[in-house]
Formats: sequence, C-alpha cells, structure tokens
Amino acid sequence: MLSFHFDKNNESFHDCLRLCVELPKNKLESKMTTLPETKTAIEIKEYGGPEGLVPTSRPVPVPGHDEVLIKVAAAGVNRPDVLQRKGGYAPPPGASDIPGLEVSGTVAGVGAGVTKYKVGDQLCALVAGGGYAEYCVAPEAQCLDIPKGFDLVEAAALPETFFTVWTNVFDRGHLTGGETFLVHGGASGIGTTAIQLAKAFGARVFTTASTDEKCRAVEKLGAERGINYKSEDFVSVVKELTEGKGVDLILDMVGGDYIQRNISALAVEGRLVYIAFLGGAEVKVNFAAMMLKRLTITGSTLRPQSVQAKAEIGERLKEKVWPLLSAGTVKPVMDSTFPLSEAAAAHHRIDDSSHIGKIVLKV
Repeated sequence: MLSFHFDKNNESFHDCLRLCVELPKNKLESKMTTLPETKTAIEIKEYGGPEGLVPTSRPVPVPGHDEVLIKVAAAGVNRPDVLQRKGGYAPPPGASDIPGLEVSGTVAGVGAGVTKYKVGDQLCALVAGGGYAEYCVAPEAQCLDIPKGFDLVEAAALPETFFTVWTNVFDRGHLTGGETFLVHGGASGIGTTAIQLAKAFGARVFTTASTDEKCRAVEKLGAERGINYKSEDFVSVVKELTEGKGVDLILDMVGGDYIQRNISALAVEGRLVYIAFLGGAEVKVNFAAMMLKRLTITGSTLRPQSVQAKAEIGERLKEKVWPLLSAGTVKPVMDSTFPLSEAAAAHHRIDDSSHIGKIVLKV
C-alpha cells in the first residue's frame, strides 16, 4: 500500500483529494460527496464594526482524522464572534480565522477514524471557528444529533449556548434543585437557555434585563422575576426575594461594577461564575465578604478547551438535556435569521442589544 503526506493547506493536497473522490472505484467514494473547489465564507476584512465582515471565497476544507466535513445549513451568531470581529478574541492555534462557533447541516465527508456519522447524516456541531461558511469541519466528538422535532435553523442555535450554560451553571456552578439562581443578561441566547435549564432542574430563577418588555419575556420562559437593571437595584431585589439570604449561584457576563454587587447579592456558600466581562475585567474589589460568606468565584471560556473536554460536556448534554429538547420542555428562543451574505446585518442586530434570544445565519 502506498501512502503520501501533504500539507492540508497545499493546493496539491486538495487536487489529489478531489481526484480520488472522482475515481469510481476509490475507497474514498463512500466517505465523501462530490465537492466544489471553493466555498463562500465570511471573513473579518478589518477589525472593528460589523462592516468589517465581508463575503470571500476559500478552499473547501478537508476533514482530518476523527473529523467530519459539514455542508452548513445554518450558523449561530454569538458574543465571542463579536469580540473576534473587534480583534479581541483570536482563534486558538490551528482553528479557522473565519468566525462562527456553532453550525448545523449535513455530513458531506468524513475523515479517517470517524465511526458514528456517515455522509448524508444531519447534525449540529460545536466548532472552534469556521462556522460562517458553506462548508465547515468539526471533530466528530463535538457533533450532536438533531433533537426530535427541530429543524436545522433551530439546531444551529444549540451547541455554543448549551455547552456554555451546562458547563458553567451545572458543572462549575453546581446548581441543584431548590437553589436560587441569578443570571445576568436574561434575554440573551445564554440567558434564555440558562433560565429554561435551571427551571427544568428545579431551581428558582431570577434574571436582569434592560427593558420591561424583556423582563416580561424572560418571566414567560420560567424566571420568577425579571429585574430591569436600568430602574432597579438587582442586589436589593434578590435580597428581598430570598428573605435577606441572597442567591446561591450567579452567572455573569458583565463584570465591571457588577463584580462587587454580585458578591453582595450572594448567599453564604454562594458561587459566582464568569463567562465574559462586557463591562470590564479590571476593577477594584473588596474581597472581605468573599471570606466571611465563604464564596466561590470561578469562570471559564469554552473555545480554547480540548476536544476531549468538549466531548465530555457533549456527553452530559446528550444524557441530561437532549431528552428535554426532544420533549419540548426546553427550546432555544429564536430572535431572527439572516442570509450568510448579510452577516454584517446580523452583527448590527446583536450589537444593538435589542434582540431576545438567538440570531442565526442561514446558508
């Protein structure tokens, strides 16, 4: 048997692969559909505003070992994409510079070692980049089946948000039934997901939002109280709702002056989990209350974690959450959809913070 080694970014590698695909008796035939040479993708032409996102043409990627090639149907739009667009969140080593951390679609090819999925299967996937494109590769371990009753657009709104919420609220935050939970930014994709999951697992849920309209919307999702942070002090409100005890867990993406206020709002043995610092990461904080109340302050980012770590989160989602999605107990809140070519408009939508739930690009 002859074997060859090519750099995946070398044109000869792509030419060789396509030649193999076209040979009727080649063993790759059953593992790869006939592919175009290039794909349309959205690149960050220049860092800054949404206008920096422009369509471009790139080679169709080739799945490596344990990877699947996905013909993308839809891709979720998330805050980390915005941060990358502004130049503040570089892709991990080896990841595509194309933004997009979650996709849904149909398997168009599989690499060596793939055992679960085959060409033609539909799935959704968590990726480290490359989602804003017609084709995207993903580790098989980060792919999940489409929940029963979901279309591909809804499925694209699942991976990044549900992976993030599960690992931070339940794995790191250790939320259990009967506890009290405050999530900031309740109308966001993360917020609407956290509210539903926390409620489904028996927690009392409170959340902050920027308008009365959003407060009523999150209450319909299961929050006991939506707190308009522009007109109310969330610390005072949660203390009143918990008879002065404070909440057991807070999920925060704001940071800034919320850090000290979060510490004040927590109950004894409370936990504070950070997933972003939209209001700033460097502030002056008095940690005396942390010691007196024996608090735990932690946080995480999902994108740089290993495939194995993400796979383990995915396994817990399949066991604990996918049945809730298939049963209709939990469902992503869909704000709006945009064509892939209008990614800049989708980013304008997420930037103005008027959305409720997820924004998705349709390919």
